[in-house]
Amino acid sequence: MRRHWHGNGDSAESEINLTPMLDVVFIMLIFFVVTTSFVKESGVEVNRPSANTAQQQEQANILVAIRPNGEIWIDNRAVDVRAVRSHIERLRVEFPEGQVVIQGDRAAQIGLLVKVMDQVRLAGVVNVSIAADDGG
Repeated sequence: MRRHWHGNGDSAESEINLTPMLDVVFIMLIFFVVTTSFVKESGVEVNRPSANTAQQQEQANILVAIRPNGEIWIDNRAVDVRAVRSHIERLRVEFPEGQVVIQGDRAAQIGLLVKVMDQVRLAGVVNVSIAADDGG
């Protein structure tokens, strides 16, 4: 006698349950987003002056660059000195604990650096650092 087996169409047993894998992927995504340090780069490379007393700054989230030709760069775009305050205020909303580091080129004018520092302080930042290379 021959018996014929006819399936009743249940495909649930042949499917792979992806729910645990998706849970692991979302947990990893959350882990990487939380542990990532977001840094707003200035957008240009400057030739920083050297200093023997330069120290490594760990918590610098907002970088302001001053080029030798007088251009000021914040967040990958050139800004006018009068717009520095509004840009810093906007970035401080995104990063309330972020600190500001001014990267002045060694050929940049000191007067422009002082104006930028003044605008940063008017934006509510008390601690402003100036970037320098280690002189040693």
